[in-house]
Amino acid sequence: MSRPAVVSFVAHSGTGKTTLLEKLIPILKERGYRVGAIKHDAHRFEIDHPGKDSHRLTAAGADSMLICSGEKLALVRRHRQAPAIEELLRICGPDLDIILTEGFKQSSLPKIELHRGGLARELICRGNSHDPTLLAITSDTPLTVDVPLLDLNNPAQLADFIEQRLLR
Repeated sequence: MSRPAVVSFVAHSGTGKTTLLEKLIPILKERGYRVGAIKHDAHRFEIDHPGKDSHRLTAAGADSMLICSGEKLALVRRHRQAPAIEELLRICGPDLDIILTEGFKQSSLPKIELHRGGLARELICRGNSHDPTLLAITSDTPLTVDVPLLDLNNPAQLADFIEQRLLR
């Protein structure tokens, strides 16, 4: 079994990474791909809620707790520092065709950067630094860049690019 393709979507907070992925994932699914997603969260988050058995087990001190039903599973694992992206990709699953990550701008993953002209923010991968892993920029305004420029409001065009560049 081959490893899944991976691409990380990077942008300043509030640019719409999750919104774009919400539109992109169904297009890739309609085209027959098995899609995984990994979101980086710089803040603390909680998926384990007080009163639930899973929360009771982690509150009791379990370092790893997996809850599973007939249709999905969730893993809650405590760690002292965030795992490397390579470990997260392994956990997400080798049975996928592609894993879309959100964030991980400091990683060596191939990247697509989102840009919104109305936010007047500098590009992350082509601003003060030149990230060689940048595959494309998807923007709602024209830009002069050295990588393909895709329409931020056309997720089908983005799916075409990903399919041609990473999935064939």
